[in-house]
Amino acid sequence: MTIERARLLRGLPVEERRIDVNGVSTIVLEGGDGPPLVLLHGGIECGGPYWAPVVSSLARNHRLVIPDMPGLGESDPVTRLDSPAFDGWLRALLRLTCDQPPMVIAHSLIGTLAARFAVRDGELLQRLVLYGAPGIGPYRMPAGLRVIAVRFALRPSEANMVRFERWAFADLDRVRRLDPDWMNAFTTYTRSRAVVPHVKRTMRYLVGTCTKQVREPIDVPTTLVWGAKDRFVPLDLATAASKRQGWPLRVIDDAGHVPHIERPDAFVEEVARARS
Repeated sequence: MTIERARLLRGLPVEERRIDVNGVSTIVLEGGDGPPLVLLHGGIECGGPYWAPVVSSLARNHRLVIPDMPGLGESDPVTRLDSPAFDGWLRALLRLTCDQPPMVIAHSLIGTLAARFAVRDGELLQRLVLYGAPGIGPYRMPAGLRVIAVRFALRPSEANMVRFERWAFADLDRVRRLDPDWMNAFTTYTRSRAVVPHVKRTMRYLVGTCTKQVREPIDVPTTLVWGAKDRFVPLDLATAASKRQGWPLRVIDDAGHVPHIERPDAFVEEVARARS
């Protein structure tokens, strides 16, 4: 484990192990007690550790399973993280780590893959929470975000990371004040993974394919969780999907695309509401 990754996970009630998941060497964080809750991170280079701000609270009532997605974090890559590869990987992960169908929370770009999985393998899930996921409706990436994302992909400098974070958070300065050491480790570790060739390749593929709408019906009980000030995937998309599909929508005020970092207590409350 790198120094920066260790800083992100310091003091958390989880253990990290590497397991073979459908032929993919995968890093998984596990801990807590209760019904299983699988946290699938979005399209971000650092992988599962970005759930750290809510891990301790969620572990009080759930057995947590937090993988690094194939090709991100410290997990090995697949040739292409498309739906067939993701579906086979997630089926195997659930079989290896969950003794009953879990609730799955899937963020951002990975939320689109999880929604497609739920269309075909919904019986493996107890509930699905789609969190800031663009695939729930007709999504068009904001032009400003596209420019910043391309700049960071080409040159993951500290300045470009800050530009990206200012888009992700409603108030980056406030987030930094919550835990300056953790945010510094988050920025440093994410940048270090962003220069790895297979990580860059995985990110390009996710951005190109996981913004497309999932049109097939999802039979799994599904809840939407959104930041009120999400500039990556605007709240209007979630509001329309909620009305169209009849899915409950939980909105977290004063938060952007990553409320679990920006307003962790509010995020944990919405997870509890989704479970009930």
